[in-house]
Amino acid sequence: MTAGASAPGLVVVDYGVNNLRSVVRALAAGGHAAVLTDDPEVVRRAHHVLLPGVGHFRQAMANLAAGLGTAVQEVARAGRPVMGICLGLQLGFERSEEAPDVPGLALLRGRIRRFATALPVPHVGWARVSPTAAGLAHPVSRAVFADGPAFFYHVHSYHPADVPASDVLGEGDYDGPFATLVARDNVVGAQFHPEKSQQAGIALLDAFARWAP
Repeated sequence: MTAGASAPGLVVVDYGVNNLRSVVRALAAGGHAAVLTDDPEVVRRAHHVLLPGVGHFRQAMANLAAGLGTAVQEVARAGRPVMGICLGLQLGFERSEEAPDVPGLALLRGRIRRFATALPVPHVGWARVSPTAAGLAHPVSRAVFADGPAFFYHVHSYHPADVPASDVLGEGDYDGPFATLVARDNVVGAQFHPEKSQQAGIALLDAFARWAP
């Protein structure tokens, strides 16, 4: 980006993983044009940043090491909105059991655990997400949960754990409850795929794009 260029509004971080363009299309369906970029400077200057993704924690963090991860952290520290989706959510925590020796971005409190269940893993399909009191009050989620629980599409083997209750906006259940929508200050994260979750997902992305913490 050249000196004096205007800052981008909504940026989706391209760090070499899958499922990025579908997020751009879902944002467009809600009336929000997003820039897909692998340029750390463009990310650093964004008003809102989304970090989606499908893949392995270790490889994703390696892909972010060239400056993109630091740029996302700088946006978060500046108080501007950041949203992680699926793998992007998991990268926002300090650690994951998928790669215990690899530090995450440390934007959220808690850790990432693999499902400990006799049920099939990964957990795949539509799942009911129940709001917490925090979820009913948070500007990104309150409209989605205005009529009660909502259904979102999940594909994951790992999930957030040990998240402070005040940071949990929504819970799913897969042989026990798990946090699937979380927030801390200006950072939010969805373990599910809003871009695959039809109107509920588009509404969630719309609320994030409009959010001004």
